[in-house]
Amino acid sequence: MTRRPTIAVALDGAGWHPAAWRDPSARPAELFTARYWRDLAQFAERADVDLVTFEDALGLQSSTLWSTDERTDQVRGRLDALLIASFVAPVTQRIGLVPTVTTTHTEPFHVATGLQTLDIASRGRAGWRAQISGSPHEAAHFGRRTVPNVDIEALLAGDSEQIRAGLDEAREVVEVVRRLWDSWEADAIIRDASTGRFIDRERIHGAEYEGEHFSIAGASIVPRSPQGQPLVAVLGHQTIPYELAATSADLVFITPLDEAQSVSILGEVRDAEVRTGRTGRPLSVLAEVVVVLESTPAAARAALERLDEQNGSPLTSDALIFTGTPEQLLERIDAWTALGYDGVRIRPARLPRDLEQLADWVLPALGRSDAAGTTLRERLGFELPENRYTAAAAAAGAARQNGEAA
Repeated sequence: MTRRPTIAVALDGAGWHPAAWRDPSARPAELFTARYWRDLAQFAERADVDLVTFEDALGLQSSTLWSTDERTDQVRGRLDALLIASFVAPVTQRIGLVPTVTTTHTEPFHVATGLQTLDIASRGRAGWRAQISGSPHEAAHFGRRTVPNVDIEALLAGDSEQIRAGLDEAREVVEVVRRLWDSWEADAIIRDASTGRFIDRERIHGAEYEGEHFSIAGASIVPRSPQGQPLVAVLGHQTIPYELAATSADLVFITPLDEAQSVSILGEVRDAEVRTGRTGRPLSVLAEVVVVLESTPAAARAALERLDEQNGSPLTSDALIFTGTPEQLLERIDAWTALGYDGVRIRPARLPRDLEQLADWVLPALGRSDAAGTTLRERLGFELPENRYTAAAAAAGAARQNGEAA
């Protein structure tokens, strides 16, 4: 049986269009309430979306990349993505919950324990979209270091060298977090009242990491979570981010704008895997797309034009902006999967309007997910990872046996 494409939905405010909060379907008075996020996640789950992501950053939203602006006609302010996901976890059952947690300025220990707790609260449905911060105004919130200004024009033109340091730090953060996730073996908790032993101390390990940015010796305070290793996702636009994904992630979200880029970017991702020596399962690659869905192409274009007029300028995005019918979006998804993409991450321009259109027309046409199991790993076809310390102990035991036999 052919596996259904992975369908991820990126939730952000009232939608991905800056004027979406003014759309008749919007609920701007509820953006900062728990009920709003519960309703979106539960609706996406009923529609059989595989996972939802929650956007976040260390500074206010802005109309310019990595800098502030003075606009008052767009949504400003967010709730913490990891906390939203943790709230939503007990009121959902099947859908994956993937918050954005920034690797810059935050401590790997706090990232690791927060995501482990989410994985436990969701019974194995947690993921993590790792994201860097490159702006001086976000660094000022912490006061521990300064960050040089990024040449945005050069960055958009393909010069990712200026963010290499942030991505190298992110690679270390993911490595430390993964070590902390493994620091408790699955059977470390004994709960043997007769002997008075709650844990087996021999099955709890220090992370023991020494790198350029971090020196970590201790173990996590959270026991091993249901997935062991929650899935890690990275959004990539250029070579260096693709390499971060290849070394550190399970999923990568990429932004092809046309057919030619759909082929070339997928090739770049696979080249990055070879270049970095990735072993095991290849990256799961999802195409990003902003959607405005209506019953006819003309109605979709008109909807976008209304929002653009309210915003005072046309919508711009790093991803493809799709305006059309659900049938046309299905054709686009089919074209990507035919090229070897594993699925899509859909950014609804309007919430809940475009999410409702997905639920009513797009997802039913794709069919229900046939994944067995309840965890996000199982839903997306990932194996349960072996704990590195359990594997090391097993390898050492096998070596001793071989030595004795010899």
